[in-house]
Amino acid sequence: MALRITTLGERPQFASSLWDMDHTWHEFVLNDPFADLFYGFVTTVYQDYVLVADDSAEPGRLVARACMMPYVAGADALPDDGWDGVIRSGWRARERGLRPDAVSALEITVRRDLLGHGLSALMVAAMREHAARLGHHELVAPVRPNRKHLEPHTPMAEYAFRTRPDGLPHDPWLRVHVRAGGRIVKVAPRSMVVPGTLAEWRGWTGLPFDRPGPVEVPGALTPVHCDPDHDHAVYVEPNVWVTHPLG
Repeated sequence: MALRITTLGERPQFASSLWDMDHTWHEFVLNDPFADLFYGFVTTVYQDYVLVADDSAEPGRLVARACMMPYVAGADALPDDGWDGVIRSGWRARERGLRPDAVSALEITVRRDLLGHGLSALMVAAMREHAARLGHHELVAPVRPNRKHLEPHTPMAEYAFRTRPDGLPHDPWLRVHVRAGGRIVKVAPRSMVVPGTLAEWRGWTGLPFDRPGPVEVPGALTPVHCDPDHDHAVYVEPNVWVTHPLG
């Protein structure tokens, strides 16, 4: 496979099919209320922070995408609200006319039929290179470990720093980042918060959501808290902050 990776700004023809890839994201993850502050402006404001990839054998058919967001970090440490915090900070900077001084990865999505072919690692490398071209000295990422959903009751602080005998992270997605030059820094304990009514959660998951307490949801990294008396359920997802120093 010969990939061509460019920005969406360089190839705006991908704007209409950017979200059409067959992907593995679960429906509830797509309902984070902060998401629209980035995804609603991708093709008009952030097109130079979105990478698109296609194969020379199938030109014009999207293989993968990678999204980044510029934001204002200042002297603050990596925020506990991770993904949500970066998007909020980036949106606030745009609204107030502030100059961003940092850039964060938001997601990498690979077409479902091409998973396991090493494309994620290529997209991480491309994000690093592009962030450096934009003048940044560091790319940060609130990483969503891709095997954590198999252990929803394990604290992320334990899971994130678990290693194999060779010293690399236990989790495959964290391993990709570390092999690319990233460093695991800390947990973002409330990186993504998804509230919803019980009807919304039933629609997103197909589960009954009829009993109070924690609910294990396929694909969720931690249990979802259900409160039938007040007709809502809330998912608080921890992520793992990884920093990528750039030459």
